[in-house]
Amino acid sequence: MPVSPPFSPSRAHLDLGEALYDVVAPAEFPKLTLRHRDQRWAGRIGLDTLSDEEWVAHFGRFEPLPGSFEAPLALRYHGHQFRHYNADLGDGRGFLFAQMHDLQDGRLLDLGTKGSGRTPWSRGADGRLTLKGGVREILATSQLEALGVETSKSFSLIETGEELFRNDEPSPTRAAVLVRLSHSHLRIGTFQRLAFHQDAETMRRLLSHIVLRYLPEAEAPTEAQRIARFFTVTSRRVARMGAQWMAAGFVHGVLNTDNINVTGESFDYGPWRFLPKYDPAFTAAYFDHGGLYAYGRQPETLQWNLARLGGSLLLLEGNADLKTPLQEELNAFGPIFQKEFATAVLWRLGLAPRAPDRDADLAAAFFGALQASEAPFDQCFFDWRGGRERPGYEGAAFQPFRDALAGYEPAGPLHPYFEGAAPCTLLIDEVEALWAPIAERDDWKPLTDKLAQIETARLAHAGLSG
Repeated sequence: MPVSPPFSPSRAHLDLGEALYDVVAPAEFPKLTLRHRDQRWAGRIGLDTLSDEEWVAHFGRFEPLPGSFEAPLALRYHGHQFRHYNADLGDGRGFLFAQMHDLQDGRLLDLGTKGSGRTPWSRGADGRLTLKGGVREILATSQLEALGVETSKSFSLIETGEELFRNDEPSPTRAAVLVRLSHSHLRIGTFQRLAFHQDAETMRRLLSHIVLRYLPEAEAPTEAQRIARFFTVTSRRVARMGAQWMAAGFVHGVLNTDNINVTGESFDYGPWRFLPKYDPAFTAAYFDHGGLYAYGRQPETLQWNLARLGGSLLLLEGNADLKTPLQEELNAFGPIFQKEFATAVLWRLGLAPRAPDRDADLAAAFFGALQASEAPFDQCFFDWRGGRERPGYEGAAFQPFRDALAGYEPAGPLHPYFEGAAPCTLLIDEVEALWAPIAERDDWKPLTDKLAQIETARLAHAGLSG
């Protein structure tokens, strides 16, 4: 096989047993046209040597990768959707296709799909993904990675030659199958399903699997200590993820418990948005009429979701008192989130951290200025990079932040990207403008150019030269 020699496949998910998945077959598509492949991340897992034809065979026809699963696995889970419990969930238009290790840090990674056909959990739907939905996910993951968010990667997008009818898009519309690279697809909803069925034995096996394969820092001498430690590690990773969203000005849109995985990596992007300006009430989903998942409510929602994980873990309580340590960790979410938020804000501003209290004050002052000034969200981060001040901020709104900056130093030299006039942004009008040439005349160049701009921004934020 033309995979690179370091390719390190895995079948680890099979260790969990069939209580957590169904073996399924991919759909057969009439025509497969490769539209996107993430060559950088392909190199990180040893798949960069595949030809385009081989790529399509694996990620369009889903011929097994050597050493990984012989057939795809549709994962089983439940979840709260807009805080209403749904026991009929599961992978309805996707599956876990393969697992392998990151060749740089050894992490176990998943290749999961979206739009790969019907499964036992499709609930009457067609199991397909629109091409526009796939393009939007590529854009979301690329921009989030550029802005320092722990996110899944849009590994592959292949157009499938089908036409779909959707209520929220002009129809018929083109179809595609997406493959995403993610650090686990095990969700809060995975635990909720086992708690619903009172399956303590499988939950114990799941917990041991997660600690062994994904969260070794959660290992502990006793089962009760391991459960509490797992909850602590997951909660803090989720807090970090949410803080990174807030610093990026990102609104996920659908923060159901089945969309929060246990490793704290953001994934599964539907009606996402980036903020034009600071607005706590800004929503991404047109169907979120009450603003439950608005930008400013995301931390609260993540804590609520973690409470559902904690409640599920009580199935394993036995003779141990789990309620106390789990509740203590939930109570600590707010302070931990604020600390992670300050870290994310300073990272995006390109400032070296000082003391935690001062960093928190600086982040609060910057967001206070964003609110008072109603200035463009991304432009403000760009203009104040490294603690400099560009013209246009002479008013009183930014004075508290200007004062708080005293004593802060740049985290590194200013990348040439930040000498430009404006940052690379991804507001909804820009997304629509990128889609229009594809829809109207199959012109992919604007998208390709945008992804190149996002990559430049990623390198700049990371302090890399390329």
